[in-house]
Amino acid sequence: MAKIRTILWDVGGVLLTNGWDHCERADLFREFQIDRDDFESRHEEVNDAWEKGEITVDEYLDQTLFYEPRSFTREEFIARMQDMSQWLPHTAIGLVRRLAVDDDLKLAMLSNESRELMEYRIHKFGLDQDFSAYLVSAYVGLRKPDPRIFQLALDVTQSTPEETIFVDDRRENAAAASALGIHGVHYEGPQRLEEELKRLGLKLSDRQL
Repeated sequence: MAKIRTILWDVGGVLLTNGWDHCERADLFREFQIDRDDFESRHEEVNDAWEKGEITVDEYLDQTLFYEPRSFTREEFIARMQDMSQWLPHTAIGLVRRLAVDDDLKLAMLSNESRELMEYRIHKFGLDQDFSAYLVSAYVGLRKPDPRIFQLALDVTQSTPEETIFVDDRRENAAAASALGIHGVHYEGPQRLEEELKRLGLKLSDRQL
């Protein structure tokens, strides 16, 4: 087995709660008394463009929410969107920071997320201290499970598939990485992930950064 030199990490569902998934949206629908079906149908039309960085959060909200007058402001709604982000109760951040002490190991982010929410999440939770590269869909114009985003990650990190691990909470994304020869790992909690990392030959420090 090739020595592992790079680990690619999803964020929502692995490190943090999801940024703007159906559960987070449902909470705000109730809070702001928004028609769920209407919003979701509009969301489906524009979400791909938003997560690929083709439109801004203001353009996204113009098409999904503020196409008519509301009893709340855009700023109030965006602030609550940001508030939905929290550390995942079973976060893998401890493993990330135990691995980060290995200077021979590259840790990179590989996540589907809008620019505005991801930049908030990176700085709010100090993730700018944990990764050497940030392959976010809004930055690169590609979304998982498109194989091109995994190939881009290999190019950016100068890694071969055999020496690369990708960790994601969605099986289909892990499977898409595996199809390219990357070690795709479906995230099922930090203990299971630690066992899988050790199986793949990694030694984890007891010291965190």
